[in-house]
Amino acid sequence: KKVFYNLIDNSLRHGDHVTRITFSSRETPDGLVILCGDNGIGIPSQDKTQIFTKGFGRDSGLGLFLIREILSITKISIRETGDYGNGARFEMLIPKGDYR
Repeated sequence: KKVFYNLIDNSLRHGDHVTRITFSSRETPDGLVILCGDNGIGIPSQDKTQIFTKGFGRDSGLGLFLIREILSITKISIRETGDYGNGARFEMLIPKGDYR
């Protein structure tokens, strides 16, 4: 619940002009991918490797860091795959066999 709340909060705070946030899922050979995307400004390429680092960002720098920590406890990984200028997109991978 906290992960989804923080993703939505991040979109609204940092997405500049977000009017749509979507969630979807798809099964892949590696597991279940949960997608969260918005139609905001997105994340610049040079920031993508740092956004999950504690202290990085405009506010407290804890939101995405805590998301990654919470998910990693249950073996779920997260990455940002959006295109700057076209919105942010986060992919969470739940390994095969760890969901039903």
